[in-house]
Amino acid sequence: MRFLKSIRKKKGNAPDKRGVSFTGRLSVHPLFFLVGILSAFTGSLLAFLSACLAAIEHECAHAFAARRYGFRLDKIVLMPYGAVISGDISGLTPKEEFFVALAGPFANLLTAVGFAALWWFFPDSYPFTESAAAVSFSLFFVNLLPAYPLDGGRILGIALRPLFKKRTPVVLKCVTFFVSAGILGYFIYSCFKTPNFSALVFAFLLAAGAFGGGRYARLRFSHKKSFARGVEERRVAISASCALKEGLRFLREDRFVVFVLYDGEEFLGELSETEYIDALEKFDYQTPLRNCLTEFIKES
Repeated sequence: MRFLKSIRKKKGNAPDKRGVSFTGRLSVHPLFFLVGILSAFTGSLLAFLSACLAAIEHECAHAFAARRYGFRLDKIVLMPYGAVISGDISGLTPKEEFFVALAGPFANLLTAVGFAALWWFFPDSYPFTESAAAVSFSLFFVNLLPAYPLDGGRILGIALRPLFKKRTPVVLKCVTFFVSAGILGYFIYSCFKTPNFSALVFAFLLAAGAFGGGRYARLRFSHKKSFARGVEERRVAISASCALKEGLRFLREDRFVVFVLYDGEEFLGELSETEYIDALEKFDYQTPLRNCLTEFIKES
C-alpha cells in the first residue's frame, strides 16, 4: 500500500481550507410584517416578538442538525405562523432526515419545558415568560401537523416515500390541502361565535407554503486564509468501512485533518482533508472511505 500525498492541489488553484460553518439569508413574508403591526395595535406585541425568537430558534436547531450531516441552511422564510424551510436534502438517509425535521420542534419543546421549570423555582417570573412559553408550545404542536412544509409533513413524507416514491411530493401537497381545508372549516365554524381570523390566515398560508420555502445546500469550505497563518495538523484513525459523511464531525477551521484508514488493524492508506473534501464533491455521502481511497490511488 502507498501513502497518498498529504495535500493535493486542484487544477492550478491553491489548496482549499475547509471549515464547517453555514451561512444563510433571512426572508420575511409581507404578511409577517402585517401580523406584527396588528399585534402592536391589539396589545399582543410581546407575543409576536416571542414568536419571532421562537421561530428563529426553531430554524437554528434545524440548521445545526443539518450541519451535522454535511448540509448548511441556505434560507429561512419567516411566516406569520413560524418559519419555513424546504429543499433538496437527498444526501441524507431517512433516519437522518427524520432527526433534522424533528430538531426544530424539539428545540421549541425544550424551551417551553424550561420556562415551566423556571416557574417552579421562580414563580414571580411567570407573568414575564408566560407568553414565550405559550408560543414555544404552540410552535411545537403546529409544526408537527402532517402538512408540508411543516416538520410533521416532512416526517410524513419520509414514511410515505417507500410507498409512493416519486409521487410522494404530490401526495404531501394533497394532504396539506386537506389539512388547510380542515383549518379553514374551523374558521367558518368560529364565525358563528367569535371569528378566529388567525385560523383563516394560517389555512391560506399553509396551502401556499406547500409550493416553496428555503433550501439546504451542501457545505462549502475554504483553506486559503488559515493556510496563510498556519494550522495544526490532526491525524484521525478511522475504519475504511465508515461512510464518507462520518468524517464531517472532525473538520474544524483551526486544524487540518488527515484521515488514517484501517481495515481492522491493517493500515490501508491516508486521505488528507483536501482529498476528503474532493471526495465529498464526487461521491455520495454513504460511500465507504475505502472506495474514496481506491479512487484517489487510481488517479494519482
